[in-house]
Amino acid sequence: MLISLVGLPGSGKTTVGRQLSRRLSVPFFDSDHVIEQRLGCSIREYFDREGEDSFRDLEAAVIAELTRGEACVLSTGGGAVLRAANRTCLRERSHVVYLRSSPEEVFRRLRHDRNRPLLQVADPLQRLRDLFAQRDPLYRETAHYVIETGRPSVSSLVNMIMMQLELAGVVKDVLTPRQDTRKT
Repeated sequence: MLISLVGLPGSGKTTVGRQLSRRLSVPFFDSDHVIEQRLGCSIREYFDREGEDSFRDLEAAVIAELTRGEACVLSTGGGAVLRAANRTCLRERSHVVYLRSSPEEVFRRLRHDRNRPLLQVADPLQRLRDLFAQRDPLYRETAHYVIETGRPSVSSLVNMIMMQLELAGVVKDVLTPRQDTRKT
């Protein structure tokens, strides 16, 4: 079982993905971190030096590779859905969860983050609104499940995802950490 997370930068894909992978007892991969390890530099540096098209080529190759593997949770970069090949690959090879966050919510989380190349603009909130308008339909096209992130805790988001996966028959007999498994 491969679970992929898509959504805007700052929607919680990495944070939620790590906890979800622990809950499912499967490895976690963040496609952006895999790319940085291979490049030996930050995505921002590569983006500045080589441009977005070159980065998207590399991202597509990494996503194709990671979705061919064993069971895992995969957090994708916010722009991974911009390429049709990535959308198809993710949708056909994994169960895709869209962590849907409003531009305002993402801005609140990211307003001090200087490591997001697409947000290093004069009006980052407007940039997020533009990204949302462009990408929301693509995230929805790719996703099997949509989870509204709002302000729930990470563990609540993981529980919501687990419930969706259980209802869909992807995982069985999901126990929350508080459930007692002793037979009486």
